[in-house]
Amino acid sequence: MAEIIKINDNTWRIEDDFVRFFLFCGSEKALLIDSGASTTNAREIAESLTDLPIILINTHADRDHVAGNAAFDEVYMSPNEEKNYQRSSISNKIIPVKEGDVIDLGDRPLKIIDIPGHTPGSIAILDEKNRVLVSGDTIQNGDIFMFGELRNIDDYIRSLEHMSEYDGTYDTIYPMHGSFPVTPDIIPKLIEGAKEVKAGTAKGMEVDMFGNKVNLYKFDYAGFFYIP
Repeated sequence: MAEIIKINDNTWRIEDDFVRFFLFCGSEKALLIDSGASTTNAREIAESLTDLPIILINTHADRDHVAGNAAFDEVYMSPNEEKNYQRSSISNKIIPVKEGDVIDLGDRPLKIIDIPGHTPGSIAILDEKNRVLVSGDTIQNGDIFMFGELRNIDDYIRSLEHMSEYDGTYDTIYPMHGSFPVTPDIIPKLIEGAKEVKAGTAKGMEVDMFGNKVNLYKFDYAGFFYIP
């Protein structure tokens, strides 16, 4: 059962076992950021927290982030994520978003940042007014999936390096997995770790993931599932 945790008067996080999602409220509308792994009632949860009209955005479309999407007629998402979203068999209208787009909830503008790599259409969401970055799965201290046809470690490294352009605009990172919250100083560590994994200089341990033999590269700040 999902656990609802109030962050402040206009922000909540919903813990859905191993994944989390968020509700951000402005003065005019509310934004549900992802919809969980098993919470098909994610919209009902959001409606229990606010009377504002609720819209939905996905940081990416892995199945553990879209459980409640079917309750919405439309979803904001990077168009580069459509192939991944098709795997969920959920049919609703995709409203495309890209780097630099702003979704204003009413006195709470949220800026889109493209961060492909974990998936082709992964995005981050910058709440500049509250100095918060919602990072999806890209920036976290858990174990990050970087194997399979949709994952690209080169793009992942470039995306993390791209985040330097936003240095100083946020103090706190809200990830969808791992500890909550994390701080921006994890980003250079993830860059270095991903580079070591790609170069083959990091030591991995073979594990089974969904029938795939992959290596888990475990650092003291995060881990990467990757097939060298």
